[in-house]
Amino acid sequence: MRNCKLGLGLSDSFGISEIEQIELIKKVGFDAFFCVWNPETMDAVSKAAKEHNLIFQSIHAPFENSADFWGDDIQKGDAAVNRLINCILDCSKHSVPIMVAHAFIGFKQHTPNKIGLERFARVIEFAEKTGVKIAFENTEGEEYLFALLQEFRNKKTVGFCWDSGHEMCYNRSQDLIRHFGNKLVATHLNDNFGISDKGGNIFWTDDLHLLPFDGVADWSYNMQRLSRCGYNGILTFELTRKSKPNRHENDRYMNMSITEYLSEAYNRACKVAELFEGCN
Repeated sequence: MRNCKLGLGLSDSFGISEIEQIELIKKVGFDAFFCVWNPETMDAVSKAAKEHNLIFQSIHAPFENSADFWGDDIQKGDAAVNRLINCILDCSKHSVPIMVAHAFIGFKQHTPNKIGLERFARVIEFAEKTGVKIAFENTEGEEYLFALLQEFRNKKTVGFCWDSGHEMCYNRSQDLIRHFGNKLVATHLNDNFGISDKGGNIFWTDDLHLLPFDGVADWSYNMQRLSRCGYNGILTFELTRKSKPNRHENDRYMNMSITEYLSEAYNRACKVAELFEGCN
């Protein structure tokens, strides 16, 4: 019998509504979930979580405009700040303890700056007032993640969300838990085949979000790292049924019914949990 709790991210790729996903996630065995922030659906999602006795683990903040935090456009920068503040408000309203946020989006820029840190400081200051933790996720442009977790290392409301797949395909398999394990408050666990370009160029289409053990991740190694840093939170998985453009690795998932797919996702999650608990 496992001791750690297991969570799953809701996904448009599952092909059913968020409320239906919550019901089915509970049915197959998961304990928790997270969702992408949509202010129009948060009330219904929170209500469904309570009805099905699921932990509403986190809300993923919008990330499409994350680069605006670091840009010169004052209006866009202020809008990016306000989006995260509004997301924090919904976390607080629905007693969701964590907001996951991207530090950056894009593959070309690699230079954090003072204005970006100042904008994120405004968001962090607001989060401190609400008691919501901000978990900055490793994505492309890890320089921005390093800058934020260094600048705000003493802020209790600032944490780290480790995406195991992003580490492989965006961060060149750099051991980010070694750097930020003391700040780890959430996980996005998934698999892929690393960087596909022979020249080492990074593309978003490598971020496959496969079921664990369907890619090249070393899950024993991953769980050893989680155990060494003392992580005792929910093992949360972020998975996708649909393949990326011109990729076909996820196609077989679409041949499964959603119940079959989520049941298999739970089985794989249990295998990961077994490895994790074997390290403790």
